[in-house]
Formats: sequence, structure tokens, C-alpha cells
Amino acid sequence: MAQHLEGDWLELATAGGNTIRVLKAAHPRARRLRLTVTPKGARVTYPDGTHPAQVSAFLRHHADWLEQKLDELNLIVKPLPPLRVGHATTLPLRGEVATLDWADGAYPKIEAHADGLTLVIPRPHTRALPVARGLLASHLESLIRRDVSRWLAFYVPQLGLAPTALKVRPMKSLWGSLDTRDRINLDLALALAPPAALRYVLVHELCHLKVRSHAPRFWAQVGQLLPDWREQRDWLRVNGATLKAELDRLVADVAD
Repeated sequence: MAQHLEGDWLELATAGGNTIRVLKAAHPRARRLRLTVTPKGARVTYPDGTHPAQVSAFLRHHADWLEQKLDELNLIVKPLPPLRVGHATTLPLRGEVATLDWADGAYPKIEAHADGLTLVIPRPHTRALPVARGLLASHLESLIRRDVSRWLAFYVPQLGLAPTALKVRPMKSLWGSLDTRDRINLDLALALAPPAALRYVLVHELCHLKVRSHAPRFWAQVGQLLPDWREQRDWLRVNGATLKAELDRLVADVAD
């Protein structure tokens, strides 16, 4: 089982081709390494000063148990077919299964139709893959911005507060965030999710304009604006790892 560190995450590539992402966190009161698995994913905590090699060895020792528990919660990311120029594939799009096919054309563009998307790429296809990834990223962002602009017009008057800006980009672990300048960040992968899930993340970040923490009054505000928020949060917990993996294969290496 191979592993590499990335920010606060440890990624494990299993012998079966699966990828497991484990959140790692040093804890000042921890007396030993501890591994937990919840619907949010896997987490390893350890005492301050623990050598990274010890953490990796600990995870390797518990790899079979970890993979079994994550698989029971449907959190194992199955290997996905790579995006290949000229080869049709399927992808999740706004919560539905859509087709993605290719066509030749005079200039690069993406065409949306009832069955999915068509990537139109001019010949020769020397840089077709990066061009296609850029087209997909732009299209997914436009879908999110279209929905968000409509919902902001509905929720902002109710809150009496508005974000200063909106940025849509791939995010490694989060679905959204609100920075100190009241700018909302949303994960590009939310374009693949049902619109209701995207709506929940937007409402969540909007409510942070009023309450910066996750105190009870924050969740009361979320519930006031979106009564079914728990259902959408749970959907993201179950399907989130797969969505992020799908986005990675579609738009990997596209600059923020």
C-alpha cells in the first residue's frame, strides 16, 4: 500500500486500486495513535511530535480494517476510467448520469444536449486533453453560477446580508467556505451533485455571514432557510468521495 502526504490528508493507494484519503490531526492530549471512521470519512489522531513514518506504519497495519469500514459506508473511491480523447464516457451531472462524447469542429467548444455533453475539438488533437479539461471546468462553473445567482436573489433579502464575491474551484476536502472578507468559495464538484445539494452548501455558507461558528443558532438559521438540510448533508457524506474523484478525472491539472 503506497501513501503520500498532502496538506492535512494522507492518501493511501491500495493493492486493489482503490484510493483512501485519511484526515490526519495531531492532538495535544492524545496519548496514542487512534483511527476512526464515520460517514464523514477516516481520521487518524496522534500525539504531538509523532513522526510521519509512525503514522504511515500505523495506517498500513490497519489497512484491511480501514478499507472494510469505508467500503461499508460506501466511502471507498473505485478506480475511474481516465478521460481519453475521442472515447465516449459517462459522468454525473447535476445528480443525473450524462454522456460525454467528442466531435471535430472549427474551434473548441462544449455543447450541452438532452443526453449530456459533447466536446468539440479541432484537429490536430495535439493539445486536445488540456483543452477539453478547460472546457469542462468552465461549463461546470457556469452551471453553478447560474443556480447560485438565482438562489442569492431569494436568500439574501431574508438574511439581510450578502457575500462580497463568489469563487468556484476544485476543493480537496471541503464543499464550501466563507473567508474573512465574506467571500464564498464553492467546490466545482458540486456541479456534478443534485442541485439540492449545491443549494444546501450555499445556504450553509450564507448562514455563516450571521454566525461564524457551528453553534446551535447557526443550525437553527440553516433550518429556517432550508428545512431539509440534513438530507442534503447526508447525501454529500455518502456520495462526496466519488464526486470529488469524478471531478479530478475530468478537470485534473486545470489551474485555479
